[in-house]
Amino acid sequence: MVFLVAALLVLGLLSGTVAHIPPAVSLVAAGLVSAWLLVFALRERERRPHRRNH
Repeated sequence: MVFLVAALLVLGLLSGTVAHIPPAVSLVAAGLVSAWLLVFALRERERRPHRRNH
């Protein structure tokens, strides 16, 4: 997941809307997206019932 965010950030820096804003703003935005994805993944993992191998 982190690789995907990093790849999208690099792609955006090379071509796209992100190229028109300062790199610091891009890095902050990438950090926010990463944090949101991490929180989402953790919440989804907790929501799923756990299976036990018995």
